[in-house]
Amino acid sequence: MSEEFSLVKVNRVKDPKKLTDMEKKHTPVITSPASAKAKEPFNVSVKVGGIDGVEHPNILGHWINCVELYAGERFLGRAEFAPAVATPEVTFRVILEGSAELRVVEFCNLHGLWESKKKVDVK
Repeated sequence: MSEEFSLVKVNRVKDPKKLTDMEKKHTPVITSPASAKAKEPFNVSVKVGGIDGVEHPNILGHWINCVELYAGERFLGRAEFAPAVATPEVTFRVILEGSAELRVVEFCNLHGLWESKKKVDVK
């Protein structure tokens, strides 16, 4: 039997066609263009959870602490949240010089690190 989440490893969706409620509320959802122009800014929005209406609670004792955005291994930005934030979401304005795999890592104070990835073609 596999565990629903890990506190010692980065959690990722196991089967995109059969998301668990834990995955639906913890997976960072990345919204960005599929392609962008090199050296021109574009928006990358991140919302934690909310997949199929399964929202992550953000209350004292259980909340999303932060979201970090990377292009591959290159750190691009970080947003921090407190329990009073209704929905942990943020928009970053980024500039890339070449195609990259955007990677978002979020930290839930109870359920650890969760990661999502999305490729952006930059020309």
